[in-house]
Amino acid sequence: MVAMYSVFGRQIGSHYLAMGVLGALFSGSYLALSGGSKKATQTPPINASSPDEADFIQNFLKQADADEKKAKH
Repeated sequence: MVAMYSVFGRQIGSHYLAMGVLGALFSGSYLALSGGSKKATQTPPINASSPDEADFIQNFLKQADADEKKAKH
């Protein structure tokens, strides 16, 4: 036996109403808590006098980012 409710002139079962409310609650919570997209940060240009120096700076920056990610976890 299912309790029936009249919604906009139609008979709707209570189990359908419950599923609709729970679906709206969980999907709304997910959207609210997921946050926005992350913006990419742009680094300033590398003004190196030689290609070797530019490679050294890029490798150093990659290593610093990897160390920072390790420290966060």
